[in-house]
Amino acid sequence: MSAPRHSTGGRAYLDWNATAPLREEARAAMVAAMDVLGNPSSVHAEGRAARALLERARADLAEALGAAGADIVFTSGATEAAALALAGRGLRCAGIEHDAVRAWAEESLQADGEGRVRVEEPGRSTLQLANSETGVVQDLPEGLAVVDATQAFGKLPLAFNWLGAEMALVSAHKLGGPKGVGALVLRQGLEVEARIRGGGQEMGRRSGTENLIGIAGFAAAARAAVRDIEAGVWERVEKLRDLLEEGLRAAAPEAVIAGGGARRLPNTTCIVVPGWKGETQVMQMDLAGFAISAGSACSSGKVRASRVLRAMGFDETASASAIRLSLGPATTEEEILRFVESWGEAHGKFLAKAA
Repeated sequence: MSAPRHSTGGRAYLDWNATAPLREEARAAMVAAMDVLGNPSSVHAEGRAARALLERARADLAEALGAAGADIVFTSGATEAAALALAGRGLRCAGIEHDAVRAWAEESLQADGEGRVRVEEPGRSTLQLANSETGVVQDLPEGLAVVDATQAFGKLPLAFNWLGAEMALVSAHKLGGPKGVGALVLRQGLEVEARIRGGGQEMGRRSGTENLIGIAGFAAAARAAVRDIEAGVWERVEKLRDLLEEGLRAAAPEAVIAGGGARRLPNTTCIVVPGWKGETQVMQMDLAGFAISAGSACSSGKVRASRVLRAMGFDETASASAIRLSLGPATTEEEILRFVESWGEAHGKFLAKAA
């Protein structure tokens, strides 16, 4: 396993669900792609070389995704892929979904107290495979219209061809690829209406010259991520996650692990201490040398009560008192123990102040 490289000046990075550090394999592939001169749409030798690199990356990503025979449309990220898949379809979703999905779907599905969603009409619904805030993993119904695999891809064994969905959303930077590139995966024979029109690239589904450098990095990161899963890397991360939660519960017996009774991603902990604002905790831990979050990182830096927790039945106070820690292959036991100690000290001060 080639652990993603990151330099944080002695800090501990515990926000992998927001973005994973760039993998060495992705970095090398991107540097190599920079020397490929041509436009993939050009017919001369240089253009054919660029096209070959593009299609090789498409094939590599399809293999990593277990999407043989499916169509892969490269986009600027999972947000654009969501728009391409969902716009104008009138699909249903739950309140726990990412904002990029909720923007195009009717919020009429319900999540239970553990964050699990029951889907009655799969063909009219979209569902996250794994939630970015709680890490809760869903049991996907057969025939689901769209599955958001953004957080699950690279952390869980999966294959698009056995997910049973018509389409899937994925993103490069969640698994150690570059920011600004993602993909929509379509079951062969399906069509979507282009949201960006122009030169007809990506089989007419997404115009604009392809981000060849980013796509090369995406494919390389995806291949490396699959190797990590096969090597059991995330099993080690899960043990660290369990050690973290054991320490947090010992420091704050009143704390609640959101979704703790459900199957979750091996790296994700969402902990709630009612009355201790998540925003405050994030700032305190940042000053102590730890990068964590108070929810999804895709809201322009806004820190507010977690919409995901509200959808799970938590009240406003509890929903504003959550932090998310998400670990990765480079996380160490020493970092976990240091965090538990620092967080426990801050929790003690919170209790003293509230008394």
